[in-house]
Amino acid sequence: MKRILASLIVLFALFTTSCAQNPKEEKKETASVVQMDKQMFLDKVFDYTTGATEWKFQGDKPAVIDFYATWCGPCRMVAPILKDLAKEYGDSIVIYKVDTDKEKELSMAMGIQSLPTIVFIPKTGQPQIIVGAADKATFRRAIDEVLLNKK
Repeated sequence: MKRILASLIVLFALFTTSCAQNPKEEKKETASVVQMDKQMFLDKVFDYTTGATEWKFQGDKPAVIDFYATWCGPCRMVAPILKDLAKEYGDSIVIYKVDTDKEKELSMAMGIQSLPTIVFIPKTGQPQIIVGAADKATFRRAIDEVLLNKK
């Protein structure tokens, strides 16, 4: 009798534990910061190798590009902010990162001279730039006003 009772208690505990885990309640991350190289830049942002003199963004949604270096202290401060914003804005924008030490040609082509340099690229119109570290509110304001036209 004790075995049956113990078995029933164990089964009940297993049943209630498995029912408590509802997969629908799991929050999935829909967006993250994407590491970008030269070829991805040419395909998804702007092909500067064609000699075009007029800016024409090739992406399908507004983008933020963080030009950074692993040794840069302010860059390390900005990285978690951009990661949070990627989650917050989800699929309405894309946030990229470019390691300037690995992508020297791309960095030179974009005129990057100081780190971090954050480029905000609307679907139409000219890119806007923030040089140096900024707080989350500043980045959010730039995304809302420059990329999403929320004023």
